[in-house]
Amino acid sequence: MTDSAAKPRARASEKRRRLTAAAARVLHEQGVERTTLADIARAADVPVGNVYYYFKTKDELVRAALSEHSAHLDELTGELARLPDPRDRLKALINTWVDQRETAARHGCPTGTLAVELDKRADGTLDMEAGAVLRRLLDWAAGQFRELGLSAPDDLAVTLISGYQGMSLLANALRDPEIMTREGARLLSWLDSLEPAA
Repeated sequence: MTDSAAKPRARASEKRRRLTAAAARVLHEQGVERTTLADIARAADVPVGNVYYYFKTKDELVRAALSEHSAHLDELTGELARLPDPRDRLKALINTWVDQRETAARHGCPTGTLAVELDKRADGTLDMEAGAVLRRLLDWAAGQFRELGLSAPDDLAVTLISGYQGMSLLANALRDPEIMTREGARLLSWLDSLEPAA
């Protein structure tokens, strides 16, 4: 590949990346039904006509946003994996959620709110794709509980992720970020109370 051919490809790749990141952000802030391709183009600083070159439909952009959520989850769990203790990894996850309390109060959980909205649509399987991202988080959390030697690690993961989804939903519905702070502290105490079965 010549250098002159590489530059346009790099620019195209960067433009697609900006569109994908913008789709994840705008869909989280506005929801699927209220978001237009023009909104995403504007947020990505890309001419609206160029959007169709990369994504033919809004559903393709939603799928790209879900991919962005999945990549963010991989990045987060990769960072958490650097911590030697699984309990510390879980605590760091909770602290990450609490750090995002202002965003949660304004828009809810990025993946959770998208999953709920997509479930209301009668057309397609995008809701299942959103659920798959949440399933990956559940599986990761269950792995941490398993590593701690706790019984019923899958159930503990559901309790943890349900706690997060609940606190982000309430923070959003009541526009109260401190719900995330209080419930995050409660989840941290709960984690400290868990001991392996004798």
